Amino acid sequence: MSYQYRVRDPMGKVHEGTLEAASLEEAGQQLRRDGFHVLELEESDAGEPLFPARVSKSEIIYTTSQLAIMVDTGITLAAALSGMVDQEQNPTLRKVLGELKEAVEGGEDFSTALARHPKLFDKTYVSLVRASEATGSLGTMLERIATYLRKELETRGKVRAAMAYPGVMMVLATAVTIFLLTYILPKFTPLFKSKGTQLPKPTVFMMAVSDVILQHWYLWLAGVVALAATYFIGRRTGPGRRFLDWLKISFPIIGPTFRKVTISRSIRTLGTMLSSGVPMLDALKLCGEVAGNYYYEKLWQEVRDQVTAGKRICEVLEGNALFPRVLIQMIACGEETARLDYVLERVSTYYDQEVETAIKTATSMIEPIMISAMGVVVGGIGLALLLPIFSLSKQP
Repeated sequence: MSYQYRVRDPMGKVHEGTLEAASLEEAGQQLRRDGFHVLELEESDAGEPLFPARVSKSEIIYTTSQLAIMVDTGITLAAALSGMVDQEQNPTLRKVLGELKEAVEGGEDFSTALARHPKLFDKTYVSLVRASEATGSLGTMLERIATYLRKELETRGKVRAAMAYPGVMMVLATAVTIFLLTYILPKFTPLFKSKGTQLPKPTVFMMAVSDVILQHWYLWLAGVVALAATYFIGRRTGPGRRFLDWLKISFPIIGPTFRKVTISRSIRTLGTMLSSGVPMLDALKLCGEVAGNYYYEKLWQEVRDQVTAGKRICEVLEGNALFPRVLIQMIACGEETARLDYVLERVSTYYDQEVETAIKTATSMIEPIMISAMGVVVGGIGLALLLPIFSLSKQP
């Protein structure tokens, strides 16, 4: 059951919120056990929301950073979570934090409690926290996790921002083309036909395309819906996902950028895991899971299998086209000097810069291509309109 409360802490400050408990009496005991004086306590008449509030990645990063600061200053994890529950405005995240607090107070490991919420705390997050519980360095680890998540969010934001421009340009080009073919060109068609003159081939072609769009618009609409459905359903199937992932890393211009993003994510995860005390095989497994690309996941799985058999990472990656030779040499150096975690963290920082450079390069190349393509399409339609007009103007 959910209960709304209004309490006063030992410093005299009043707090309001909700908590989950089996009964009203248990809710009151829980609040008093936390050191609060209960002012008001009643059952919440609000049920579960139909659409729970979404928890963003930035909220998880902020919460993790706050917990790291509190734990580092000597506050117990349960007390830190309790403080976060009181401050949190997002009802979904507040509920999750409350459940984490209850689990920790009940003697459960923090990592085990986090694992119950995989949508908010992924396997990487849980594994790092589990490693810190073994070494007693939870505060430091939470700050490391926050830094890791922040870099991931920044990289993802840069990629989305870079892809937004071509997407907008493509939508505009498609809209302008459809407008010209379905609204402007049909207004000239009766004039051209009434004169009985032979029309230029570009004009005939454009008029045919216009007629097909206008007379069979429902087929075009059905085709667009079918294409979108194929994409969204296909990417959830094995063959469809493999094909889309192959396109991402093989397509001209944007392919190298996606490769660097995937490599940066994997290397950063592996470096963070190893430096945090996570076993090598577990770290390699997580590398594949966070790669986000079928072919890199398969490669990391192969690396894990071969490392289990006694090989080094650099030996498995040697000659593989998915990894640059320079990176493989760096990994070999780290393995030889027993400083692989340090080398990987340095390499991930380098690749973060490479990703930013690759995104800028791809954007600078895509922009003129999109403008040129839009100019050719619109110019071709304009030429198809003007050629007959010029011919008619020359007739006596």
